[in-house]
Amino acid sequence: MWQPLRTTWFSNLRGDVLAAMVVALALIPEAVAFSIIAGVDPKVGLYASFCILVVTAFMGGRPGMISAATGAMALLMVTLVREHGLQYLLAATVLTGLLQIIAGYLKLANLMRFVSRSVVTGFVNALAILIFLAQVPEFTGENFSAMVIVFIAAGLAIIYGFPYITKAIPSPLVALVVLTIVAIYFGVDLRTVGDMGELPDTLPIFLIPDIPLNLETLFIIFPYAITMAVVGLLESMMTATIVDDLTDTPSDKNRESKGQGYANIVTGFFGGMAGCAMIGQSIINIKSGGRTRLSTLLAGIFLMFLIVFLGPWVSQIPMGALVAVMIMVSIGTFSWSSITDLKKHPLSTNIVMVVTVVVVVYTHNLAIGVFVGILLAAMFFADKVGHYMHVAKELDSSGTERRYLVVGQVFFSSSDKFVASFDFKEAIDKVVIDLSHAHFWDITAVGALDKVVLKFRREGTAVEVIGMNEASETIVDRFGEHDKPEALEKLLSGGH
Repeated sequence: MWQPLRTTWFSNLRGDVLAAMVVALALIPEAVAFSIIAGVDPKVGLYASFCILVVTAFMGGRPGMISAATGAMALLMVTLVREHGLQYLLAATVLTGLLQIIAGYLKLANLMRFVSRSVVTGFVNALAILIFLAQVPEFTGENFSAMVIVFIAAGLAIIYGFPYITKAIPSPLVALVVLTIVAIYFGVDLRTVGDMGELPDTLPIFLIPDIPLNLETLFIIFPYAITMAVVGLLESMMTATIVDDLTDTPSDKNRESKGQGYANIVTGFFGGMAGCAMIGQSIINIKSGGRTRLSTLLAGIFLMFLIVFLGPWVSQIPMGALVAVMIMVSIGTFSWSSITDLKKHPLSTNIVMVVTVVVVVYTHNLAIGVFVGILLAAMFFADKVGHYMHVAKELDSSGTERRYLVVGQVFFSSSDKFVASFDFKEAIDKVVIDLSHAHFWDITAVGALDKVVLKFRREGTAVEVIGMNEASETIVDRFGEHDKPEALEKLLSGGH
């Protein structure tokens, strides 16, 4: 019992503690910003981040992953908050958690196997772009000043230069501490974390959402809850896959689904908004040395400690320093090899990747982008598999029997090609259709076989279908018509 506990919790103490500090500092402005996007008080996002981190540390399926309040979820709850208020959001958050737990028990996370690598790459690149674009307001417009640029440049120099001195301390943590001390000591006039919104000074307390318990309330919150549940799970599963690759370790996606659900239920009862996994902070955690569940738990504990007990100091962290950290995350998140791979990968793979990036960046909606990517990938795959189906034909020595050998997959994409491969006007006594190297997948394929057999019979040619495998035979027997009595009657009567 101790060995698994040590492996998942205490095998990387130093790295987890230091990484958690960096993550906690980086989470504060993010949580505040997402709260503002959703139209709620900053403490709603901060309480949510704390609760979700603590719960997923114990219940989640991916050690080392960071889950909290996110922008993707915040965008989905704007209308609900504006039209019905915070209490309905809290109720929707609880319902979101329940739906995610159900999804976990139904093992819906297994559907991730249908997400191609090109879609994942597009998702990663889009998030990297969005993370960078989110930092742009900090050094443009009203917030622009030469000192902001200096702090961002200094932060990046420390982040990328300090590891050459030592890797014992995460360089993002060094950058945050050093630049904060410099800003305070020299009285530099820069936008700080405190300017983002007032930080809470108490721990969250348990509360039951103050809403009417009736069907009308359910009809109001359910559409938002189902959308948040889907987007939250999608982002969490994609993030878990990325962290799996970064750490070369597996994770339990269905357990992660349930863990995200439990976390959202808890945060809904403690005054927080719905959240999910965060790719940016997860990468910060991994890059800073975090690996086990302890890093996730400590990130939540440090977050609450910082805002409740060290709020006045945390509020003085210059945004320029945090922007430098997030730019580092953006650079580290983007799959730079995907650019060079454009020359090597098939055109269809590149199109799926690029379209996923464009749609996610344009809509700021992960679900829409991934859905479009999956749809495109499926269409290209179906078209490609359809091209591998071919029909060979040979005539026997007597010249009266034609044998057609079908090789490949017959389904909706290849059914027209299947039909077009037969010569219905050839003067022949008998046709043998050999399906020993073919597979029929759907009713479109069955309909194509019906069309071929009936067309030959109308021309007075006898048809024999042989070699059908068991699975194909099952679907043909169930949905096929060419061997049914009514089809024969229709043929004899001259019907079409």
